[in-house]
Formats: sequence, structure tokens, C-alpha cells
Amino acid sequence: MDHRIPFLDLRVGDDERKRLLEAIDRVLQHGRLVMGPEVERFEAQVAKRCGRKFAVGVGSGTDALFLALKAMGIGPGDEVITTSLSWIATANAIALCGASPVFADIGEDLNIDPQSVRSLVGKKTKAIVPVHYTGRCCQMQALEDIADAHGLAIVEDAAQAFGAMHDGRPAGSFGVAGCFSMNPMKVFAACGEAGAVVTDRQDIHERLLACRYNGTVNRETCIAVSLNGRIDTLQAAVLLERLKTVDEVIARRRQNAAFYNRNLYGVTGLPAVGPGDDHVYYTYTLQAQRRDELMGYLASEGIETRIQHPILMPHQPAYQKARRAPLPVAEAVIQKILCIPVNEKITTGQMEIVCDRIRRFFGR
Repeated sequence: MDHRIPFLDLRVGDDERKRLLEAIDRVLQHGRLVMGPEVERFEAQVAKRCGRKFAVGVGSGTDALFLALKAMGIGPGDEVITTSLSWIATANAIALCGASPVFADIGEDLNIDPQSVRSLVGKKTKAIVPVHYTGRCCQMQALEDIADAHGLAIVEDAAQAFGAMHDGRPAGSFGVAGCFSMNPMKVFAACGEAGAVVTDRQDIHERLLACRYNGTVNRETCIAVSLNGRIDTLQAAVLLERLKTVDEVIARRRQNAAFYNRNLYGVTGLPAVGPGDDHVYYTYTLQAQRRDELMGYLASEGIETRIQHPILMPHQPAYQKARRAPLPVAEAVIQKILCIPVNEKITTGQMEIVCDRIRRFFGR
């Protein structure tokens, strides 16, 4: 076989490697490896990008969601409604606060279904955690209407959606707080684990600052039981460099998605983008009949694909007793979803091969 098309290529090119090494060297020279000046600059730029007053850098996307919920006082006896289709970290962050995740169905856009959310609101409900799945924002106006009607907080799990827009507003700008993952797989990626929480509320900001450092104020006085969730200065330095080019990365992914849209139209189910949505294509997710056969065929042709995620969160052993809505859409969708390579490094020639093989599989 004379070609192999990886799902992701995390290698760093020469020009970018030079810039990143220079940024890392500056950190090594000043020696503030923990909470150095790059962290504050990173937070300021992320807050500005998301249209928020404050950002707090943390160690991972899971840290971001856990610490945001904890800073808001979510805890034992509370219920938090979230989607059924996400990486398990979403449910775990809720449960680690002592609260109970409650699982809603999804819509055809693969995001949480507001009607399903509405059916789940009860006396114990304290918050909604919508997940901007694959890099497309949820129906935030409908979710905000539900939250306002019942006095609930919204915490966005925007782990996959840095740079996405909805009705002219960036992901992370809705609700009380927005949470991001910046691990190497993401569109805006560190060279390791990293994350951030954005908010407009000063009280939440101050609480986050304490919660990310074992619940302490002034490094000594513990005001809350928490963990160490600080971001490394080295990762903040890397992210400051990569923030300079993230718009180029997003633009390339959108171009790649448009190529697939043109060349696979009518062949298999393609990701939909609604009016007012600017998708960042963390993944390009098909809904394919005979999905497992297609995945095997593409693998035999050297094309790496992924299923994101094959097990619904309420079907995981840890959450089988959790409260949930009926999940007809989610249960059908997980039999069909398949992500094909859309990363910014894939070439037009490689995408032509991907499209050709998919068309061949379906007899087109």
C-alpha cells in the first residue's frame, strides 16, 4: 500500500517547532515553572477571545468542568442535566462534585435536545451542562430559556469547540461559565494536557482561583476541599504561541469539511450546520449505514477513522442507574457515527482518496 492517511498528525513542523522551543526556552530562563507570567497572559487572551471578563487556566478540560461546577457550589443532592453523547469526563466531572448526572437525548445535530432537557427538570436540578459536540454549538437560546424559567445555571462543556460561534457569539460566552479542553487532539492544542474556564462573575472567578490550588487562598488558608488543577507555565507558553495561528487552523478545517460536503453529498449522512452556526470541526462525523463494515474497509485502504463515542454515558457501567430520558435518537446515532480525517494537515490528494473509497464502498 503506497498511502496511509492518519486520523490525526500531531507532529510539529520545523517553523512551529522553532517558535515553540523559543517560547519554552523563555520559561526555562525565567524559571517560574509554576504559575509564571505566561499563565496570566494566556488567561487574558482567552477571556478576550471568548468575550468574557475572566479566564482561569487549569490542568485539563476535565479539571475545567469539575472546578467550574465546584466553584458554583454544585454538590451532593444536586442534579445536573447533560447530554448522553459525550466523552465520559463530562459525567465524571459532575459526579466528582457529589452531584448526580441526569442524561438527556440528543437531536439530529448530535447535540443535547432542549425538549429532552425540559422533560428532566425537577426539584433537585441545579444546572445544565450542554456539550458542543464535534465543535458545533448547541441550541443555546432554547437552553437559556429553560434555565431562566427554572432558575438553573448553564455551564458549557466547550471542550471540543474553541473558536466556534453561535448567533454571533463565541463558544464559552453563554451561561455562567464555559469550559475548554486544550489537549493535543483539540483544534487549539497544547503539547500536553491543559484547559481553561471563562466567566463574567467575579465571585466565580475568585472561587476558581482557590479551587484550582487545593481550595486555598494566599497559598495557605484552605476555604474549600479541592485538588491541584493548575495549568503549567510551559503549556501556557505553548498555547500563547498557538493562539496566534488558531484561526488559520480553524479555516483549514472548514475548507476540508467543505470539500467533503461537496464530494460526499448524497453518498452518506453528512454533518449538518444550522443557520448562525460556525463549526470548528473538531471532528467531521458521518452517519453511515453499515458503519462497522465501512470502517473496516477504510482501514484496509490505509485510512484511519474513529468512533466518537461508541458507548453512551448512561450505558457505561458507572452510570447505569442514573436518571435519564428516553434516548431513541442517541441510541440510533451511535450505531452510525464515524469520524473521518479532517485535521488541518490532511492534503487535498488524501481527501480525494478518502472520498473515492467511501464512494466505492457505497457503489457510487
